[in-house]
Amino acid sequence: MASVETPERRSAVMRAVKGRDTGPEMAVRRAAHALGYRFRLHRKDLPGRPDLVFPSRRKAIFVHGCFWHGHDCARGARTPKTNADYWRAKIARNMARDERVKAELAALGWETLTIWECELKRDLADRLAVFLG
Repeated sequence: MASVETPERRSAVMRAVKGRDTGPEMAVRRAAHALGYRFRLHRKDLPGRPDLVFPSRRKAIFVHGCFWHGHDCARGARTPKTNADYWRAKIARNMARDERVKAELAALGWETLTIWECELKRDLADRLAVFLG
């Protein structure tokens, strides 16, 4: 099925997709703050600019969208109906970059946690407490 949107309109929609301050990221921030943890956001001096950074603990959290980062859940396993080759390649590049960034942070002595969009509703506070505790 062909898209009903013009290429210009689709391009505008894709440009509007946010990379920071997303709903899932805000949920993780609220949960960490409610547990009493204080953090920095998107530190430019760290590989991958983690979403939440706990400098004194040398821990970083990434909040990933399942589709954009190729999670193996139902949402992440969806393939677009149009331009599928492009999206498969893009998501594969995102996944490779994510692995490279985690390795770079580990080499610098940082621990990382990835929280997937689909995992936000289950045991988020517990996962944060165990990781940061």
